[in-house]
Amino acid sequence: MGKLTSWFKRRPTNLSDSGQGGTNESLPPANLAQTRQLPSKMKILPSRTKANRSTGGKPFYRRLWFWAGLGVGGGIVALIYVINSIDRTLPDQSELNAVLREQTLTIKAADGTILQQQGEATREQLKLEQIPDNLKKAFIASEDRRFKQHNGVDPQGIVRAGLNNLRSQGVVEGGSTITQQLTRILFLKQEQTIWRKLKEVRLAQKLEQELTKDQILERYLNLVYLGSGAYGVADAAWVYFSKSPDQLSLAEMATIAGLAPAPSLYAPDKNPEAAIRRRNLVLLRMQEDGVITPEQRQAAIQEPLTLKSSLPKRVQVESPYFTSYIQKELPKYVSANVLKSGGLVVETTLNPAWQKVAEEAVAKTLRNQGRWENFKQAAMVAIDPRSGEIKAMVGGKDFGKNQFNRVTQAQRQPGSTFKGFVYATAIASGKSPYDSYEDAPFVVDGYEPKNYNENFHGSMNMRDALTRSVNIIAVKVLIDVGFTPTIKLAHDMGIKSELKPTYSLALGSNEVNLLELTSAYGSFATLGLHTEPHGITRILNRQGKVIWSANFKSKRALDADSAAIMTWMLRNVVEEGTGAAAQLDNRPVAGKTGTSDEARDLWFIGYIPQMVTGVWLGNDDNRPTDGSSSSAAYTWHEFMEKAAEGMPVEKFPKRPKLEGRKGTIKAQSIKPKQVVNSSIDSDDDSERESARNSEESGSSRRRRSRRSYSQDEQQSSDSTPRRRRRDRSESSSSKSSEESSTPQRRRRVESDSPPPRKTQTESSPANSSGSSGSSSPQPSWRDRLRPPK
Repeated sequence: MGKLTSWFKRRPTNLSDSGQGGTNESLPPANLAQTRQLPSKMKILPSRTKANRSTGGKPFYRRLWFWAGLGVGGGIVALIYVINSIDRTLPDQSELNAVLREQTLTIKAADGTILQQQGEATREQLKLEQIPDNLKKAFIASEDRRFKQHNGVDPQGIVRAGLNNLRSQGVVEGGSTITQQLTRILFLKQEQTIWRKLKEVRLAQKLEQELTKDQILERYLNLVYLGSGAYGVADAAWVYFSKSPDQLSLAEMATIAGLAPAPSLYAPDKNPEAAIRRRNLVLLRMQEDGVITPEQRQAAIQEPLTLKSSLPKRVQVESPYFTSYIQKELPKYVSANVLKSGGLVVETTLNPAWQKVAEEAVAKTLRNQGRWENFKQAAMVAIDPRSGEIKAMVGGKDFGKNQFNRVTQAQRQPGSTFKGFVYATAIASGKSPYDSYEDAPFVVDGYEPKNYNENFHGSMNMRDALTRSVNIIAVKVLIDVGFTPTIKLAHDMGIKSELKPTYSLALGSNEVNLLELTSAYGSFATLGLHTEPHGITRILNRQGKVIWSANFKSKRALDADSAAIMTWMLRNVVEEGTGAAAQLDNRPVAGKTGTSDEARDLWFIGYIPQMVTGVWLGNDDNRPTDGSSSSAAYTWHEFMEKAAEGMPVEKFPKRPKLEGRKGTIKAQSIKPKQVVNSSIDSDDDSERESARNSEESGSSRRRRSRRSYSQDEQQSSDSTPRRRRRDRSESSSSKSSEESSTPQRRRRVESDSPPPRKTQTESSPANSSGSSGSSSPQPSWRDRLRPPK
């Protein structure tokens, strides 16, 4: 009890000390009355009453100013959040310099001219100063009268457009500025949503910060869609009036400017009455803005709407075989995502002037020789061997009917043109061009190569054998140097197709395409250096930034001395052999002809120091022709004669000294299992030759009666009658199994070369019939090749 009394004495004696949780019942009875009459309690009440009066008796969270402030603050926070959310979905600042729409592709020639466009693109990207002043002001008056004053968004313009639309009870004016329209063109889709509109406004503000007014206007005038497939003012001027922008009248400018809000509604070729009303409205606004005088406006209103429609220039495709090749090459240099997004400009190596000459040369050959010699297709490619740049490409007769590119896609037997790699391997292994081989009947492991008309010439050095394109000696050279070194050198020089180690390899039985074969011969022109052939120099993105540029390095494929010796040998092919039709009057030429079995493929690959050009003639279905490789050489001449005009005349390097040369390639001689050599003057061969000559003489006369001109491959210095064609090399069906078969089943493989003319200037060697009694003058080789008019 004493402890309890002591505890109560320690308890607080007023409410402030007892805490708010205390009650009167917790106090001793003696203190209850005292507690109820505490003076401190009476002093607190007046202060609380005064506070309540100052706040109207309501707490702050029930006051208007509190909620107003909270609403404003929340709105600011929400606005910042929305702006940040929008900004996160917008393109990076670096992309705001875009000058092209997405999903477009523009391919340009080396001189900047447009070869092809795909997607929503204009053919001509004009500079602002190239656009007439009245045309620019017509668009500003029509689309954005305060273009120079606002910062991307024009509230005043929006209000004005709304009032005008209410008065007209229709949509006659839009509130979007030119800047907003440009952002929609470049970055946004056309869906009608509030979110898209918010992004458009934000993008317009950013665009105004990034670009000048002139830059914005220039991009807009080049990109705006104006109906009928026309993008930009240059396209529209051509599509509707067949004019360039600087040729347009004031009325025509106003007509084009009036198309922007609704091209389908105001198109003058579809709705001329609406187009005239819209034109007159634009003229009125131009007068109100002080751009034109009332007299100018009245004259323009009275001008009749006269259209002269044309297809958009962007649908025109120049050099379609080349541009299709470029599109197939693009995935090598840029990623799939970049290609998918588009907006690319591809700058190429094509020389438009040379391309035109190449197309004309191919068309002429198909029109003339093709008709008489029974070939319906032709292909040509010209390459700068020093840089690897493709300067001209004709992939066939008519791209519209057949898109197959015979330069890059057709795999054909190269015939005797492949001998260049066989002899180059021999020279690089240390052999001399004067090393001799016996041209006589020859069978190796069951494979028997045959020469042109199955004639034999006895001992012959390699230079003469290449000039006459003797098949038997080419095979013997291949046996001496080996399959592996020959195949490796061909690949190093630019051949990419598979090459099989068979004896018929020497005669071009393995299929290649024209581009790789031409590029490989270019390695002779550059003293053994090979540069990858290519058609693209640079690729630019939508902002005009270079995302890829060509940087192909030359690689040593053949030593310089061997390449110079080969050029010396190949020059002799043109000067005194089967390539005579390719001669140019004022500059040296080197090259090689080739013809596959049954003249199915007719080739000539030739070069000067600055350019290498390849020609192929034949049929897509591999049918035999009645032609010869001289037709290909003549086509080469027709192109190069014009393409080389104005080009400095360069000479080939002099032939290096032959004495004391050391090889740079190690020969790996083939060891045949069985070799059969026969004498040229055997009785059996003489009998076969006599019978053959008798038969072919009649055939030759019949052929000459059907044709009005002969070709170089008919010539023969030994007066032996010959058929006018038949440079045959091993066909693709000659596989290794056939090469090991019995001689009775051997397929004949014939050379494309008759014996050469005795001198370079000799113009009338013995004719193919062997007659010598005529005293009439013989036509020159070029006259004989030229078809009758």
